[in-house]
Amino acid sequence: MKVNIGLTDNQREGVCAILRKLLADEFVLYTKARNYHWNVVGPQFHDLHKLFEDQYEALDDIVDDVAERIRALGGVSPGTLEEFRQATRLREEPGKVPSAREMVRNLAEDHEAIVRQLRQDIAVVQDQHHDVGTADFLTGLMEQHEKHAWMLRATATEA
Repeated sequence: MKVNIGLTDNQREGVCAILRKLLADEFVLYTKARNYHWNVVGPQFHDLHKLFEDQYEALDDIVDDVAERIRALGGVSPGTLEEFRQATRLREEPGKVPSAREMVRNLAEDHEAIVRQLRQDIAVVQDQHHDVGTADFLTGLMEQHEKHAWMLRATATEA
């Protein structure tokens, strides 16, 4: 059945292209948080192990929400590691286990990178594609990433 939600096929496809890149970024960040959860060591182990778990659980929900938004717009959600690897704008360091402090900083920087990208994406989705629903959805995600980044920055800051 054809999607008839007040957006043209071109508008919907433009929004889905943005969401597919976002989905890749979210999945890579989810994977990084889970990796850090498994591999963190040091005097703050317990607190960071729990913080990273909170992060990846929240990101798991975001990944699902972004994929479902793509589907609601009539698009196809990518779902393979290779698709995510090719589309992500985030950086990974395979084979490297950073220090606990670097883990916190890396996650904070990735959340901030997603926030910066979302600010641009919101403008494009709203101004070029006229999809206020997705713009609102992205605004909510941006606020979640801002909060996660703040918590990580607070953890990484010397008292």
